[in-house]
Amino acid sequence: MLRSFLFEPFQIPSGSMIPTLKVGDFILVNKYTYGLRLPITGTMVFAVNEPQRGEVMVFFPPGDERYFIKRVIGLPGDEIRVVDNQLFVNGQPAEQQPVSELAIDSRFELKNEVLGSVVHRIQKSKIPGPLGRNFSYIVPEGHYFMMGDNRDNSSDSRVWGPVPEQNIVGKAVLIWMHWESIGNLPSFDHVGRIH
Repeated sequence: MLRSFLFEPFQIPSGSMIPTLKVGDFILVNKYTYGLRLPITGTMVFAVNEPQRGEVMVFFPPGDERYFIKRVIGLPGDEIRVVDNQLFVNGQPAEQQPVSELAIDSRFELKNEVLGSVVHRIQKSKIPGPLGRNFSYIVPEGHYFMMGDNRDNSSDSRVWGPVPEQNIVGKAVLIWMHWESIGNLPSFDHVGRIH
């Protein structure tokens, strides 16, 4: 009952959400944040909240039965543009503040990005790749536009389109452990709320 309706643990399998989430992070997803859904069909029984820009969400992408985790960038009706690795929402650039911390790979840079009331860290290539050069899209009603924080290394709504409301699983709220592989010891250094 707990896993079906309230909270479910997941492990991060890819680097698409670096630097926010690392491969091997174990996270807790609040399945009730956006409402009560039937476990198999995903049918909404009781709505609570709607996803907000900047939140990190677990969902099924269109045409795929695997769980994905990305950040909510666009709400229904929003115009999303990416030009030279700069995100624009409804014509306004998302503020990107420089940080003193260096990316692990010198080809990338870290920035603090502001989406509404959420400030979060992103990693992007110093030279925009195919996903960061020139993109424009209007989010249809009942859908959400999702992007990874690792902007040049994320299969997201720029590739497979917006996420229908009925594909939402829940809001990622907490990192509770990091365990990359069986050969390594679990770590609790990275534990905390997900921003």
